[in-house]
Amino acid sequence: MKKKITIIIEMLTVGLIVFLLTVAALFGSLDYIVRDAVYQRPRGIDSDIKIIGIDEKTLQELGPIQTWSRAYYADLISKLNSSEDSKPILIGFDIIFSGEAGEGDKEFAEAAGDSGNVVVVDHLIYAERPEQRSDGLMYNPVINMETAYPALDSVTVSGYSNVAPDSDGIIRKIMPEEEYNGEKHYMFSKVLYDRYCELTGTAPNLVTKDKYGRSLINYSGRAGDYEFISMSDVLNGNIDPRAFGDSIVLVGAYAPGMQDNFKVPISRDKEMYGVEIHANILQSYMQGRFSINGNAYIFGLITAVIAMILHLLFRKLKVWQGVILLVAAIAGFVAVCVMLNNGGRQFSIIYFPMVLIISYIYSVAIGYILEQAKRKKVLAAFSKYVAPQVVEEIAKKGDFNIKLGGENRDIAVLFVDIRGFTTMSEALEPEQVVTILNEYLALTTEAIFKNEGTLDKFVGDATMAVFNSPFDLEDYEYKAVCAALDIVAGGERIEEKFMKEYGRSVGFGVGVNVGPAVVGNVGCDFRMDFTAIGDTVNTAARLEANAKKGQVLISDVLYERLKDRIEVNEVGEIPLKGKSKGVFVYEVAGLK
Repeated sequence: MKKKITIIIEMLTVGLIVFLLTVAALFGSLDYIVRDAVYQRPRGIDSDIKIIGIDEKTLQELGPIQTWSRAYYADLISKLNSSEDSKPILIGFDIIFSGEAGEGDKEFAEAAGDSGNVVVVDHLIYAERPEQRSDGLMYNPVINMETAYPALDSVTVSGYSNVAPDSDGIIRKIMPEEEYNGEKHYMFSKVLYDRYCELTGTAPNLVTKDKYGRSLINYSGRAGDYEFISMSDVLNGNIDPRAFGDSIVLVGAYAPGMQDNFKVPISRDKEMYGVEIHANILQSYMQGRFSINGNAYIFGLITAVIAMILHLLFRKLKVWQGVILLVAAIAGFVAVCVMLNNGGRQFSIIYFPMVLIISYIYSVAIGYILEQAKRKKVLAAFSKYVAPQVVEEIAKKGDFNIKLGGENRDIAVLFVDIRGFTTMSEALEPEQVVTILNEYLALTTEAIFKNEGTLDKFVGDATMAVFNSPFDLEDYEYKAVCAALDIVAGGERIEEKFMKEYGRSVGFGVGVNVGPAVVGNVGCDFRMDFTAIGDTVNTAARLEANAKKGQVLISDVLYERLKDRIEVNEVGEIPLKGKSKGVFVYEVAGLK
């Protein structure tokens, strides 16, 4: 019962920890790293999205971008739209064209207006201090907006290019829609997508947003994955314009010095240019693959219950089975999280596996501790029955499993009891009888253990011991006889003491036999006794019953095995109770 209560408390603790960690997101930075590794995997880029980059080559040919005439962009539009049958569906400029810049402004605006497929960017300016919305949520309001110069703004559609990094500086989420001066404004990638759907007659995908209006980007490609063409190559005619037919062309910075590169989750070791980020966002719109953070409370509760069940299984399973379950559970959890993310809901991914690993380690550790305690308990129990040196050997080998149900072994069996115990009990006080009996039992036990025997049981004033059970013992026949002689010798020593204290003489009769017997657990499911049974045991008991005070009787079978090592006196064949034939008996006089 106590063990069950302990496990229940452990399960509740595991569940509570999983729930609290999931809800509180205590290790947010680590969770971001794992989420990025699991959720942000290359999915294959859309070949219809192409990037024309303002790269180092372009800057070397045309000079710093701040010095350019916007006629270059007019020329680029003209080159891309040179063939009516193979022009791009859309041309998106991820470049802010604010303020007048010279004569090229008019040329660029006219080219964009004539094209009818140009999208440009705005830039939102947010308040530094957050404010509270009517629903109680905090947000940073838009306080200003930087737009394209009027001539270009009037002939194109535009969307803001702002992307806000997380606390670790990585771009993971977008705000598809913002409000400024009472009007809704949309992100550059969304405007491109809406315009794409309008021009191609495609039904737009619905985009999931959280309560703050944000969506998580599921990147499709790493930095450099999207097809890139240098702007100078297009302007110089090195690229056939038909290569951009029916594509969405994004034009933007593609050189480190232009400071338009950001950290992204899909390629942490390499920054991604802003135009590539917009390409990824646009593809997510086209494929409907945005996510939002799911309900942490519900997810925490579900994973907590699962973790509790798994902890219970860890406590019951073997170590190798627990490892298989742990690996399978974590792999299954990650697979489910990936499926949920692909379905539009993203969840923390580290807390459940982290607690599960700790739960498994704890279960293995506590199992080891309990096993060691159990082992010590078993060894302590053995120490009451077998010699200390045998216990020490068991401890070294770690093998203390006894075969259940019984096995046939050749053993030596010793029986000893006090002669005249009944008469003595009637003449002495109960306390005195107990004192004598305890000293006698201590004597017999010490002699048995000294000779590496196993104390089988005490039956009133009688003691039964076996040798070569439950463990193999060398020279067990000889050691059984030595134990018998030690008991008799010890009886002679304490006889004088008892005579002086109680006026009573105490002596022992001993019987020893050897032969086959069945040793093992005898009894029923709820009460068992590890003992030895068989004719060998019965004969030893009968020999002891016939032994006089200070006499050690052995069977002829035992004598034949030890005749060269012991000195005996022939007693002759005597009838034994319960046996149809008599047994030839010897009295042990000593050791040779």
